Amino acid sequence: MSEQQISYTHSNTYSTLNRLSKKTKNVWMAFHGMGHLSRYFIKHFECLNAEENYIIAPQAPSKYYQDKRFKYVGASWLTKENTAIEKENVLRYIDAVWEHEKKQWQGLNIKVILIGYSQGVSIVSRWAAKRKIQCEQLVLHSGGIPVELTPAHFNYLNTSTKVLYLYGNKDQYFNEARNTEEQLKGNRLFGDRLAVKVFNGIHEVSEAEIQNLVTS
Repeated sequence: MSEQQISYTHSNTYSTLNRLSKKTKNVWMAFHGMGHLSRYFIKHFECLNAEENYIIAPQAPSKYYQDKRFKYVGASWLTKENTAIEKENVLRYIDAVWEHEKKQWQGLNIKVILIGYSQGVSIVSRWAAKRKIQCEQLVLHSGGIPVELTPAHFNYLNTSTKVLYLYGNKDQYFNEARNTEEQLKGNRLFGDRLAVKVFNGIHEVSEAEIQNLVTS
């Protein structure tokens, strides 16, 4: 048995929230966690001022049924199967979303906020690093930082760029050892620009902390 490889054109959806206008101050690229769909994940950003915030939520390409009733559909960005190939597929898809959307705010004074939640942390950090995406804030919310990334991957960031590692104190997927490991990786990659914030909560999107990102 031998496994072959081909290339082909693939289409995928993504979701947006609010309208981009001259009143828009912040454009968010928001990456959901495993099991989410972008059209539901993006609802967590309805807490933001609609005139000032435009949210783009890419959709993980691999969909699957989450229960034996074949009722609820979720999605995953990557698995351990053919990870190298799938990473490139995902990055090229995000590139296409980004290139299509950013034409809308050319000439506007826009701040870009990149945020990944859970599995989305690995995607947003890889995309930012590999494509050298400048942003006002890079938010790593309750997820793991890829081990292959090095400080050199983030040398391009402006000195004013803020990096926040955010997680809940009752997160069932993060024990003390895991928290320490992620903070050490974050310190190695981002140095003094990294801030760590622990909120009171479990492994879920914190809408309160999302609001804090634009009010602090």
